[in-house]
Amino acid sequence: MNRLDDEEREVLEAFEAGTLKRDEQADEIKQRHQAYAEATFRKDARINIRLSSRDLRGLQKKALAEGIPYQTLVSSILHKYVEGRLHEDG
Repeated sequence: MNRLDDEEREVLEAFEAGTLKRDEQADEIKQRHQAYAEATFRKDARINIRLSSRDLRGLQKKALAEGIPYQTLVSSILHKYVEGRLHEDG
């Protein structure tokens, strides 16, 4: 069995007891996040880049491990960089 922390155990117990309640703003929040996702993943421009074969193979391996197409991985990396959410470790 999975080990749950106190908060997770409390949520599970409330779920099993049927005492969880839906947030009043759940539909609004869901719609807002769907709009964010659609805007984030809208592909309306095309670019061509040249990479080393080694880098391309590395991207393809990482994408395969994630279960996504490598083009999607590249797009995600670029998006995170532009948004300031891509940071180097170290």
